[in-house]
Amino acid sequence: MSDFRRPLGFEEALRPPINVRRARITQPVLRPPGRRGDAAAYAQLARIIRRTPEVMVKVTGSTRDGGHLMRHLDYIGRNGKLTLEGPDGERLAGRMEMKTLAAAWAAEAALEPGARRDRPLSRSIVLSMPRGTDAMRLHDAARAFAAEAFGERFPYVFALHDEGGHPHVHLTVRALGSDGTRLNPRKADLEAWRQRFAQALRDRGIEAEASPRRARGMAGKAERTPLRKMRERLLEKAGHAHRALIDVNRADGSAKQAEPPWERERRERQVRIRRSLAAEAIALSRSARPEDRALGAALMEYMRRLPKLDLQRNALVRQGNGRQSADDGRDR
Repeated sequence: MSDFRRPLGFEEALRPPINVRRARITQPVLRPPGRRGDAAAYAQLARIIRRTPEVMVKVTGSTRDGGHLMRHLDYIGRNGKLTLEGPDGERLAGRMEMKTLAAAWAAEAALEPGARRDRPLSRSIVLSMPRGTDAMRLHDAARAFAAEAFGERFPYVFALHDEGGHPHVHLTVRALGSDGTRLNPRKADLEAWRQRFAQALRDRGIEAEASPRRARGMAGKAERTPLRKMRERLLEKAGHAHRALIDVNRADGSAKQAEPPWERERRERQVRIRRSLAAEAIALSRSARPEDRALGAALMEYMRRLPKLDLQRNALVRQGNGRQSADDGRDR
């Protein structure tokens, strides 16, 4: 796309944080070589600059037996009010058909050689996009994604939930494959699934992206939901233990803490990424192609708006300090 050789490190911003070649369940989505690969990388960069909505593909849990699976199917099928869909357009309407499916999957699992009682019977996956996404096209994209990711290898059913204008799809996949393999996805599989679901949405006219957090100016990993809820409960209580914790971790000039090695490495990586993007913006601005120069200008403006590099630990301390100040003000 550009007339200039791309500086080394540009694709570091777009590279997933894990190696997608390690995917155990699905084959990785490999970028095509040569100019076609460059075009794909620039197209992804343009979507990131436009702040295209990010897809979410999340394994939310698993079921252990037929009864547990039936309760889960009751939930995603709204107690038989919603029709579940399977491979090749198979439809399950009503609780009796769902009960039959749960019993069949449990019977298949019981015949597995060397089966352990603690092995999951199914995996629960949620496919989601931000509020306001077209529900029918999202449903169709989920259908295409499930067929590509699991096909005839792992039986599955799914249903669309569209309450409150936030459409999402619940996908339940049998853990025992038809070839005897087990569905035990790695992080690489989840990354490959994100990319494929985003592509399925784009194929249906929905702007969607599956970019790494660091390409969006986020230096750290996403906070896990249980930890976030625990922290929120701690902030709500704001007791003596909480205030002592804030005092110990206070990041001010009088008690500056040494930066842990992993945080220093994370910050340095983010600096390298931003420098490579700045170099790419300069190279694009010097191109003879108007579309390259426009992308370079947009990239430079995007970088100006990126948040300052910060560590999650410091952000949490500031949040706690702010809450403590508010509580002290109420106590006066």
